[in-house]
Amino acid sequence: MSQTEAAPDGTDSMVDWDLALTTARRLVRPGPDVSVEEARQVVSDLREFAQKAEGHVRAYTGLRATGARAPVVVVDRNGWAQANVDAFRQILEPLSDKLRSRRGGPDTSPMGALGSRVTGVETGALLAFLSSKVLGQFDPFWSDDDGGATVPEPRHSVEEPVDSTHDGGAHPVRPDGRTSELVPGMAPAGRLLLVAPNVAHIERELGVNPQDFRLWVCLHEETHRVQFTAVPWLRDHLRGQIKAFLEETDLDPSAVFSQLRQGLEQVGRIARGGDQGVSFIDLVQTPAQREILDRVTAVMSLLEGHADVVMDGVGPQVIPTVATIRERFQDRRGSGNWIDQFLKRLLGLDAKLRQYRDGAAFVRAVVDQVGQEGFNQVWTTPEHLPTKAEITDPDAWVRRVHGSPS
Repeated sequence: MSQTEAAPDGTDSMVDWDLALTTARRLVRPGPDVSVEEARQVVSDLREFAQKAEGHVRAYTGLRATGARAPVVVVDRNGWAQANVDAFRQILEPLSDKLRSRRGGPDTSPMGALGSRVTGVETGALLAFLSSKVLGQFDPFWSDDDGGATVPEPRHSVEEPVDSTHDGGAHPVRPDGRTSELVPGMAPAGRLLLVAPNVAHIERELGVNPQDFRLWVCLHEETHRVQFTAVPWLRDHLRGQIKAFLEETDLDPSAVFSQLRQGLEQVGRIARGGDQGVSFIDLVQTPAQREILDRVTAVMSLLEGHADVVMDGVGPQVIPTVATIRERFQDRRGSGNWIDQFLKRLLGLDAKLRQYRDGAAFVRAVVDQVGQEGFNQVWTTPEHLPTKAEITDPDAWVRRVHGSPS
């Protein structure tokens, strides 16, 4: 290993990723108590409904895949944590490279190792908290060429892992068990994770029809898979924005200390009920990063809002109890104990709920004015993506892209 290569245990980066994963696994809450038959049915339904939802989404949106298929993987909570450790490790690598370059090589000091372990524990604790909240997630940056660890799928219980999401060859397994259709020379454009124990837990908590709820979840998550497989430049665009964000990170110790001090002050204000619209992450950005974050926020609002609109558009046609599911799920989004509410505000998860709402309103307003084909102009080039201001002013986007509202 050369001196500029990262150590396998993650101690040459800002986060000890192996420790993060170990911590997450230790802290992950157990999933719901289900029988072997129930667990198998949840996993089987999610695989089947993901495939079924894909057809509904493509028919509704008019989007067609132009690149490689993205695999669908049903995971338990530990599997979700592992997938996100892999993703964070890859996304934050430019920041680790910048840190190594600034130091002139890896940090072998005791303080450097201690710092990466502290952040590893913090990251693992955060992933453990979120692992019980997420129903599904599309990871646009995963690639079969990355050499990342394979995420286990549930088998006999919703929490028990199995060996692999691959069939032993180079091609990911589709939800129906067959090999994905790959374009020669192209790696899969991300992967879709469906978290089986969380789906089982929430459908019980809401008291809704299990099969209807599973298909409902798949409709939203499949929309993200369709977005990225039908819009090949979207993945690289987001990756570029994240890289630019990380390159603007100020690694000067005094600047980092000042930002962390502001963050700690913000924790106190949030705990006292103040600053409802600001999260911890908002206070650790440079001005240049805030501009980048605005662009990323607009894209994420578009993607999440579009998925909600598709889910609401397709749902009544294929899910008999969709109205009940939507109503109870919306009520649940605003509930939770005070610890959950505090952490959601601190981590900016409330902002994600605003992305659903604002993005959906943008999509509906644009479709009302210029139709589905007119809205789909948003996918033709990065220049057609809405700005943060346009998300709340759809008319401005229509004027800029189409000339004037019809």
